[in-house]
Amino acid sequence: MESQIASPTMKKFLILINSILLFTSNCASPLIIRLYFIRGGSRIWLSCCLITAGFPFTLFLVIAYFHRRKSNGPDSTKILLMTRKLFIASLISGLVTGMVAYFYAFGSAKLPVSTSSLLTSTQLVFTAILAFLIVKQKFTLYSINAVVLLTIRAGILSLGASSDRPKGSCKAYIIGFIMTLLAALFYGFVLAFNEISFRKTKKAIAFTLVLEFQMMMCFFAAAFVSRGCL
Repeated sequence: MESQIASPTMKKFLILINSILLFTSNCASPLIIRLYFIRGGSRIWLSCCLITAGFPFTLFLVIAYFHRRKSNGPDSTKILLMTRKLFIASLISGLVTGMVAYFYAFGSAKLPVSTSSLLTSTQLVFTAILAFLIVKQKFTLYSINAVVLLTIRAGILSLGASSDRPKGSCKAYIIGFIMTLLAALFYGFVLAFNEISFRKTKKAIAFTLVLEFQMMMCFFAAAFVSRGCL
């Protein structure tokens, strides 16, 4: 078989690694981007590239390929597990992610970190609603509780928003507010869209397949935002 089922220990290890990376990036990203603009940075498209430029790190998929080649044999091992439908889905998701990166970077340039974090947290609400509409995922007490608690957490961070509001016109602040809200909306759509794309494929969802999809999605997102830097 092209995709092997990982052992429970390996699954837990992969979940732990992904959780650490997600936690670190979510904490560091808004602070680093805001610090760039505070220190005099003004190139929004450049900060977009920094958001999406990490996709080459997924090239360790080469290691996964040789592992599958060793386990399954060279004759029955494909270079890529992605299907054409998943490739098209990664293209669409990547372009939308590029838009999200631009909206988020623009909002970070115009809003304080506290307000930006509050607006970004609304992504949880959008994700839950779009997952219900697109993926047909039902609301549960656990999902509702998670959305409410995490939104309250972001609300507490925004209590002192007026003290760190950046200098600029009210119009720029409102535009940044709207752009950040749109970033949360479209990112919620990306998550639901990716979920339904994997559900519609007939291939087993292996860790390697997910990484391939992620790499192509981030590649298209980086290509989209790179056009603005030229």
